[in-house]
Amino acid sequence: MERFKVTFYPDNKTVEVEKGKSILSCALTAGIYINSSCGGEGICGRCKVIVKQGQVLTQPTGRLSIEERRRNVYLACLTTVQSDLEIEIPPESRIDLDKISPEELELRLKGLYSKAEEIEPSYSVLGDEIFVHSPLATKLYLQLPKPDLQDKISDLERLYRQIRKIQDISIMQTGLVNIRRLGEILRSSDWKVTVTLGKRNGTTEIVLIEPGDTSKRNFGFCFDIGTTTISGQLVDLNTKRVLGTKITYNRQASFGSDVITRIIYAKEEDGLEKLHHAVIDSMNEMIQELIVEHKIDLNDVTCVLCAGNTTMIHLLLKIDPTYIRIEPYIPVANFIPTIRAAEAGIKINPRGLLSCVPGVSSYVGGDVIAGILSCGLDKMKDLGILIDIGTNGEVVLGNKDFLISASASAGPAFEGSGLTCGMRAARGAIQKVFIDKEDFKVNYATIGQVRPLGICGSGYIDIISQMLDCGLLEKDGKIKSIPHKRIRKTETGYEFVIAFKEETESGFDLVINEADIENIKRAKAAIYSAVSTLIKHVGVEFSKIKKLFVAGGLGNYLNIDNAIRIGLLPDLERNRFLFVGNSSLAGSRHILLSYDAMKKANEIARKVTYFELSVDTSYMDEYMAALFFPHTELWRFPSVKT
Repeated sequence: MERFKVTFYPDNKTVEVEKGKSILSCALTAGIYINSSCGGEGICGRCKVIVKQGQVLTQPTGRLSIEERRRNVYLACLTTVQSDLEIEIPPESRIDLDKISPEELELRLKGLYSKAEEIEPSYSVLGDEIFVHSPLATKLYLQLPKPDLQDKISDLERLYRQIRKIQDISIMQTGLVNIRRLGEILRSSDWKVTVTLGKRNGTTEIVLIEPGDTSKRNFGFCFDIGTTTISGQLVDLNTKRVLGTKITYNRQASFGSDVITRIIYAKEEDGLEKLHHAVIDSMNEMIQELIVEHKIDLNDVTCVLCAGNTTMIHLLLKIDPTYIRIEPYIPVANFIPTIRAAEAGIKINPRGLLSCVPGVSSYVGGDVIAGILSCGLDKMKDLGILIDIGTNGEVVLGNKDFLISASASAGPAFEGSGLTCGMRAARGAIQKVFIDKEDFKVNYATIGQVRPLGICGSGYIDIISQMLDCGLLEKDGKIKSIPHKRIRKTETGYEFVIAFKEETESGFDLVINEADIENIKRAKAAIYSAVSTLIKHVGVEFSKIKKLFVAGGLGNYLNIDNAIRIGLLPDLERNRFLFVGNSSLAGSRHILLSYDAMKKANEIARKVTYFELSVDTSYMDEYMAALFFPHTELWRFPSVKT
């Protein structure tokens, strides 16, 4: 097979590939991540590249304008290598998979706490002390009595006996590798050893036996594996202190922006392997960076606790997710037994443990259970709602008596995907917008306070709300044809300019058009109608909801009045809303630090009833009624009506 060299700019990276390979695939080989929300199907039109030199073969697409074709712009997923190439990747086509900056990290975490070092992990969002300190892995220093003619029990029984003198443990086990080394370790250490005890599927396991006293060095990691980002924290298991936090983008985004696209990709040749390593490699990098920063020996990291949606956990463990998307939508497993971290490819102590928060169904996973745990929703006397505004838009309604959940299938619009100028909540994203009613001047703020590169979910919510208030937008989402330089007619309808090209980092106008507004309208309708359908199904009124927890990255920047103005959230008193940031990460930290929390998570997962919205006849009626701003039934939004 003929091979050619492909050079990517501005990275200045060159790879040698076979003829006929797609440019998107070549970029992945070079370690360059191009935006491809549709997973290489040629649908999203976001993987635009400029061919500076060389011959390519491409498929026809309506995603490129005449001007772009003249400039040798191609879609990387539909274009194949036919000679040596020089490719330029413009900023708007790139996925910045670098670690999130400290400034952005603080913004992402602010919904739950101001600084990572100030977390008190034994308290819930509501401030209730909830869990006894009992980590997934505990180190115990032992001084065993030496054997003699009066005390002739075996080394292993001696070890068990000494442990039980300190802790009330009925069922205990250990592996053959420890038994083989036990005799030598006990005698060479003068019968003074440290054992690492792991909570493993209802049994206490002696995970590790070390000579001397290493009990003060015991660390673990908790992770939230999101569809868009992966968040991780290094935790001192003895003191409960969070030593460091990192967030990075999920590299699986190169294979698709949503779980369905990734499930489909998993069936490709080596697809499941690639998706698995996209997660594992990121986690291992985060682990390595944090232990180096805090001068910790990797052998002292004894456990990892992960939360994520059902698909993400399947891909983490390299479990085939195919049947999640095929009716009747059954995952391989909701309750994953605790395993060796090494079995999943996570690089900590070779005998360290990995545990995953249990899920409920194909579309309500462990991230939701961790969120319920973190918020204390399962302990409330009054009714509460947890809404995780993301691609899946999970909703949970209930209290200490019952919990009912649904997945809203909102799509990735609130994460900036599938929109003309959309981007994730990263550096350069317009996150806040105010439009002057007199002259329609647009004032905006970007993440990182830099020149705008795109618009993230909270920015779009502000824009639509402001356009409605300024009379620029009809309730059905159509832009009014008012004579103004910011309002322009295109082949597909009207668009409104948020930032002119002179202001932007990319050198292109940042706009919102009627197709974008329609996309967001459908996403907000999916979430609101999921909430209203659950409310109706249970037979209560919105007025009975005492707390509404807003989780997810969007909640960090969300303007609650604007979210209500467009009909994304119900019109309740503002003091009922509580932003909880990454509740999944907070919940996974609770579980890492307390076996009681782990048992509670299992109880919650069994308690939650999954409500399939698609089989409820009223859901579609609710959804159709929500396809207006804020809603066809304006009485539901009295503050907007006023």
